[in-house]
Amino acid sequence: MASVAKTIQIMLVAAIILSVIVLISGFMWARRNQTERKGLRRTLMALLSLGLVIVIGLDVAVYKYQVVINQYLSKAKIDDAALAKASADSKAVTEQIEDEGIVLLENKEHALPLDINNDKEKNVNVFGQASVKMIYGGSGSGSGDESANVTIQQGLENAGFKVNSELTEFYKAHAPEKKKTDTFNLDGGDYTLSEPATSDFSDELLAKAEEFSDVAVIVLSRSGGEGGDLPFETAEYGGSKDRHYLELSEAEEQMIDMVTSRDFAKVIVVINSSNAMELGFLENKGIDAAMLIGGPGSTGNNSVGSILAGKVNPSGRLADTYAYDVSTSPAFYNAGDFRYLNTKHKSVDKFGKESEKYHAFVNYVEGIYVGYRYYETRYVDNATGQVDEAAYRKTVQYPFGYGLSYTNFKQEITDYQTTNDKITVEVKVTNTGNAAGKDVVQLYYTPPYYEGGIEKSHVVLGAFDKTEILEPGASETVTLEIPVEDMASYDYKNEKAYVLEAGTYGIKLMKNAHEAIDSRTYEVKDTMVYGGDNKRASDQVTATNVFDDAIGDLTYVSRADWEGTLPAQRTPEKEAQQELVQALENKQVTDNPDDQDIVLAKHGLELEDMAGLDYNDPKWSELLEQLSVEDMAKLIGFGGYATQPVESINKPATTDLDGPAGINALLTGINGVQFMSEVVLASTWNVELAQKMGEALANEALVYSVTGMYAPAMNIHRTPFSGRNFEYYSEDAFLSGQIGAFVVQGAASKGVYAYIKHYALNDQETNRDGVAVWTNEQAVREIYLKPFEISVKQGKTTAVMSSFNRIGTTWAGEHYGLLTTVLRDEWGFRGMVITDWDLYPHMDVDRAIRAGGDLMLTTLGDKPTKLSTDTNTGKQAMRKASHNILYTVANSKALEINAAPYPYWLLLLGLANIILLALLTLGFYKVTHRKVRKIEAIETQNQNI
Repeated sequence: MASVAKTIQIMLVAAIILSVIVLISGFMWARRNQTERKGLRRTLMALLSLGLVIVIGLDVAVYKYQVVINQYLSKAKIDDAALAKASADSKAVTEQIEDEGIVLLENKEHALPLDINNDKEKNVNVFGQASVKMIYGGSGSGSGDESANVTIQQGLENAGFKVNSELTEFYKAHAPEKKKTDTFNLDGGDYTLSEPATSDFSDELLAKAEEFSDVAVIVLSRSGGEGGDLPFETAEYGGSKDRHYLELSEAEEQMIDMVTSRDFAKVIVVINSSNAMELGFLENKGIDAAMLIGGPGSTGNNSVGSILAGKVNPSGRLADTYAYDVSTSPAFYNAGDFRYLNTKHKSVDKFGKESEKYHAFVNYVEGIYVGYRYYETRYVDNATGQVDEAAYRKTVQYPFGYGLSYTNFKQEITDYQTTNDKITVEVKVTNTGNAAGKDVVQLYYTPPYYEGGIEKSHVVLGAFDKTEILEPGASETVTLEIPVEDMASYDYKNEKAYVLEAGTYGIKLMKNAHEAIDSRTYEVKDTMVYGGDNKRASDQVTATNVFDDAIGDLTYVSRADWEGTLPAQRTPEKEAQQELVQALENKQVTDNPDDQDIVLAKHGLELEDMAGLDYNDPKWSELLEQLSVEDMAKLIGFGGYATQPVESINKPATTDLDGPAGINALLTGINGVQFMSEVVLASTWNVELAQKMGEALANEALVYSVTGMYAPAMNIHRTPFSGRNFEYYSEDAFLSGQIGAFVVQGAASKGVYAYIKHYALNDQETNRDGVAVWTNEQAVREIYLKPFEISVKQGKTTAVMSSFNRIGTTWAGEHYGLLTTVLRDEWGFRGMVITDWDLYPHMDVDRAIRAGGDLMLTTLGDKPTKLSTDTNTGKQAMRKASHNILYTVANSKALEINAAPYPYWLLLLGLANIILLALLTLGFYKVTHRKVRKIEAIETQNQNI
């Protein structure tokens, strides 16, 4: 598909050519038909008028799309050698991450690794339509170029296996066309379930497969994508009405039964999905091993081959809980499409077509009980702390943090130190098996729970680390720390602050979120309230309630009364009360009458003078005084994939691009290496690899003269059905934040700023254009904001992308509490906040900049209106937004890169305009002059008479 910019370029050239053709054709026709003078003049006038309309239309289009066209036509020169190196490095990093991110789920009787020295195991049959229709990542901003990706067949062959090509050709012959996964696809993933019927397999094909090898590898895929969530029923996609997308289809079940009933010694299942599926079928006696590979990206299938061959020992751990039945999640019944039936709003699709929709809402009634925080708490007796193991085992198949290895490890606490501020644990890890490998060390805490009080999870991940490769018999000591204040829970009802309640805190070394290895305790004698002047050490100001308007009239899940608070059916659609309707439709802009007008002055400063200066350095005030109102308006209003040049301070244009799985451009056709899905990175539990990914992304970006990337994305896997779970890390906020922070640090080390996104509560794609999210402040802070908090405080990010959704009735991009009180005041964020794609009517620039937003992500322009440009409050907000944008740019590589050379195409377009207008003027003159001469001749003739 041609890029948007290229399409516009073609249209503009076509318009110019059409204008010339119209004019030339008109004159030629006129010369051949000189006898019909009156009709001729009318025709010529019509043609000339049409030409004028085309020229005017051409100029309007150029003005409207100038940013897009300039990005396409004025691209900086690319160093081919540098690009080749950066691409090779990205592919290598992708493979390293997949090596450590693949999770071995089952390995019965040590079925793996396979023996490639044995022909019966060196030869491999690969079953499953997904083997030729693999999901490498997802669609939308987190997509990538799949054209050169390593297929699973190639990955196996690269590891030394030989693949049954006849079986592969069979699947290719039965494969439907795969839905495109580029950034133009904004309506979800390819949910087609196209497994061939078992009747399509001939006896000869299966007999040859048995003869070819003792090994059958079954590949099963599930897709996700921006703009849509996974379907709750699959009849229209080749499945059935009574099965959701994360279950096996009947055809897949039958295929698995067919394979396991044949004479294969080993059957291995490869799960190619970033969304947690229902995997109970893996307990089938005929299945010997299983691994979760997520979306493998460009080179991840090499890792699949390497792990099957034993060249790499799997060390991945799950970033999500895998339940036998996904409907057991307390969020299941409150995810998807819910509407207020008495209030509508305007919406637009990806092509800009307008429509009216009922306002949507979603209720986060589960509160903090997301993922393992629910499953590990649900079956605990509050009085005794004992777990109903039988009930748990019936519900949870694989706990959060679970993963197998080809070797065995022993972990033991060798030192335990505590202070009032910090808990330090040393863990000795020893490889007690026969193969070299890495192990993950997971440290959780169990806070004291008082029935009816602050909600608390039975276990919470507090720290983790990963060992280096340990040879058999070798050991490594890992040191983990938990700041004491991090164990505080947020009390949104009473103290309206973080509270560290008195009592005994369990500090637990665990294999995963369910299985404990060793533990210690930490005593808090007196309850500590982090309120008033007693802020947390990591905060700049005390945290207190700012999201009370999002609580709604909900009954939140409580461990004090599971049966009475857990939802048992989907929330019905309903009518909104009039007060709520008014709040949803509120477009009021508020000004402060005490605000002073801005000062404009010339100080001779340039943006490069600001590099390295503190955000509050007085020089910033002087620099900002050099910006006119129009300078600021353009800087704020044209933030689509770029920041605009500002001549008054010698600021260059910069380029920003997507995305979480690799550098790609919706507008200019740039496609970098496709990295694996983010959930694979989280499954490595390795922050060093996260930093490597950030560095690799940045190195590729810089080759394209890109200094900002719309990544990483770090929303929460609230349910397995979110269309963009592939683009997000985990169900756990701490793991998400740690991985994200190191990606940010890696990019920043190369001079590239990373926009962490989507801030915040953008946890489903259904109705994302303004869905009202109802939740409580404890859940907001402990679950949904925590990844961003870690990335700001620890990762020192200087760029944030807000989200489409509302928090309560307020759009996230204009929520003062979110963008200013929490982000800037509490956490100390310094930098710019950009909107998500500025497409929907509820996204208002004047309200956004007053709340702490800075940049509108649009190439068509959404500049502040007179509500800002003509008011003191508005101009002060514009100045602050400009400060934030310029601070981020000044502290990046942008000042060293010419991201957008001079747009010479504008000169050519100007020349074309002059020529066309000259031709039109000449044409009008000729037509009208002839008419005038004819009139004069008639008048002269009459006078002579």
